[in-house]
Amino acid sequence: MTDRIVLQGVSARGTHGVLDFEKRDGQTFVVDVTMVCDLQRAGRTDDLAATVNYAEVADDVVARIAGPSFDLIERLAEVIADDVLRHDLVESVEVVVHKPEAPVGHPFTDVQVRVERTNAAHVVVALGSNLGDRGQTLAAAVQALRDLPGLTVASVSSIVETDPVGGPEQPPYLNAVAVGRATTEPEALLAALHRIEAQHGRTREVHWGARTLDLDLIQYGTPGSPREVVSDDPELTLPHPRAHERAFVLVPWADADPKATLRVGAGGGGIRPVADLVAELDRSGVRPGPRWEHP
Repeated sequence: MTDRIVLQGVSARGTHGVLDFEKRDGQTFVVDVTMVCDLQRAGRTDDLAATVNYAEVADDVVARIAGPSFDLIERLAEVIADDVLRHDLVESVEVVVHKPEAPVGHPFTDVQVRVERTNAAHVVVALGSNLGDRGQTLAAAVQALRDLPGLTVASVSSIVETDPVGGPEQPPYLNAVAVGRATTEPEALLAALHRIEAQHGRTREVHWGARTLDLDLIQYGTPGSPREVVSDDPELTLPHPRAHERAFVLVPWADADPKATLRVGAGGGGIRPVADLVAELDRSGVRPGPRWEHP
């Protein structure tokens, strides 16, 4: 595929950088986005729905530049690429982040970071632990997810502590959600999640009982997209049938991905923003957890 949409020179002020004055005073960042798409239908029909709305892409880029501070422009480029790849028409994307006011200490014209990413199915994995060193276990599990072939972890939520729901009496949980892109099939991804659980001593003797590590595949593919997998197979039910009613999943999910949507209900169901579902839930059993520990 050689069709491309090129959006160049999107600029805004942000506070990205490792130095104190960069985070305090901010500076100008400039971003170029090149999207590889199949534009034949758009060219033949003149239909906006058959292409990518580059005004929306520009809005997302500016929101990332002006949003929460990152130490590295490599991270800024990564999250911008992930935003662009939400558009299922985009087969791959190149993002170039320019930092023309970088504190280099010598005469220069530009500093830039260039990343290329390929689209794949967007996936959501919920993590939980209520036995042992819960924080260290979650950190090790996130690293294991990052190491999985065929899975790119794009964002991880803050940790929350939650009261147990159902099952026998047990200690409170630490929960988090990781979102990313997968090229592996959902069955293979679920099997890999089970292997990571087993490596951390997970056993399944008691239904909804305490566990060292729980990894649930909540969703595979953006709802309504060609990559979405909807399955009622008892071995692989997608999306997770109880995710829409679980604050310990939805609260960190909305933190990791504020634009997330979830298919709710049997027979295909409707598609709802996760933020709206969170607003309808009792969140009294969910509270801020500890900061992340890095394995």
